[in-house]
Amino acid sequence: MHGGRRHRGRWRDGLVAGGVAIASSLLAGCIDIPSLSRPDIPEGIPPGPGVTQPYIDINAPGRTADLMREWAEPIAEATGIPLVSLQAYGNAAEIQRQQHPECGITWTTLAGIAGVESKHGRHRGSKVAANGDVSPPIRGAKLDGTRGNMEIVDTDGGRLDGDATHDRAMGPFQFIPETWKRFGVDANGDGVPDPDNIDDAALSAARYLCVSSGNDMTVPEGWEKAVRTYNNSSAYVLDVRDHANAYSVNVKF
Repeated sequence: MHGGRRHRGRWRDGLVAGGVAIASSLLAGCIDIPSLSRPDIPEGIPPGPGVTQPYIDINAPGRTADLMREWAEPIAEATGIPLVSLQAYGNAAEIQRQQHPECGITWTTLAGIAGVESKHGRHRGSKVAANGDVSPPIRGAKLDGTRGNMEIVDTDGGRLDGDATHDRAMGPFQFIPETWKRFGVDANGDGVPDPDNIDDAALSAARYLCVSSGNDMTVPEGWEKAVRTYNNSSAYVLDVRDHANAYSVNVKF
């Protein structure tokens, strides 16, 4: 995180709520904190990996996430995650597995974050196109210090988020412009890193989380550290955990 700023904010009734810094960790005592959801959902941290995505040629031309279709179809049907979104998560996890295997990020964690942040790109009626583009674009509240939000004065001249006075969180993974400029990457093969494309956003989030975890999301400490860089709140960590664990056992959440 740059300058102590939050990477993004969590949706609450269409607003980006300010994260509350909580000094205590979920790891301070027992790892398996009681679930806030149904008893059929596991409670472990890190969440279960689910059905591992297949090996694909990550350097193939075009949208490599399309190569995830056969793997993604039954999981999408069981979990209710849109197929294109699920392909994006599998693609991002596979790219990281091949390029940075030490991180160990799983598609279920990416799905957990996107489920909490934007309903997998469907917040307030937005839709995910076949190429991963999310429209209409999802934008968070103006980060002007009101309504519990941090104040982040404009850093991009409104070029990315459409606001020339204050920054706003952008896209299905809710990047602020400052963080997107550092971690944003193209993943759908069009050559343009776009926070409103779920392929690009998923891979950029995977890169961000791996760096934030200390490049090890296979251990509870690394996983929680990474998720807290998104929102430093125990409630948020639990919410992402429950979403990810539900998807790991093909349960809708």
